[in-house]
Amino acid sequence: MDRENKVSMTVIRRLPKYYRYLGELLNKGINRISSQELSKLTGFTASQIRQDLNNFGGFGQQGYGYNVEELHRQLGKILGLDKDYNTVIAGSGNLGQAVANYKGFEDAGFKVLSLFDKNPKIIGLKIRDVEIRDVDLMEQFIKDNDVEIGIITTPKENAQDIANIFIKSEKIRGIWNFAPADLTVPDNIVVENVHLNESLFTLSYFLKNYDNYNI
Repeated sequence: MDRENKVSMTVIRRLPKYYRYLGELLNKGINRISSQELSKLTGFTASQIRQDLNNFGGFGQQGYGYNVEELHRQLGKILGLDKDYNTVIAGSGNLGQAVANYKGFEDAGFKVLSLFDKNPKIIGLKIRDVEIRDVDLMEQFIKDNDVEIGIITTPKENAQDIANIFIKSEKIRGIWNFAPADLTVPDNIVVENVHLNESLFTLSYFLKNYDNYNI
């Protein structure tokens, strides 16, 4: 959609937070919420919330607010959560197993079909009934199972090699990269980096400069 293509990355990165809070409201049986009430939950201003949602046509009614169930459903569609994604994890160490163990991904439609590793000691083991396979089998597995998302939880030095396998498969459309490495991929593959060290270093900066931000 042309409108969505013009939405800033800053706005896009706020949408999952809206979606999460709306899901929590649904679980509490709350059917209606105003932008002011949503502001108190999310920490964003009511004006910012209205502006963000207006990028996609707006969903509220003046004097009524937002229908929680409808807004949650529409944001799910905008985020692409109205479909399922076949996923594999490359790297079956502690981080890879932790990702595979997180049930929330499957609940959201991200189905981990297999983990892959080169360590013969763990090949054949299962994490939540998902088998760890030899990394040499990964490219063909991706092709055979129409896998769209590849998750990298390998050490830095192996990350690009894994990305190259994803590229060669011609099936992977998105990479979730936990390795502390900048990947080189074609323009038709989207990469979302989760660099844990960088996030921790940012936290360290704010702790060091806490007084400067609370004058």
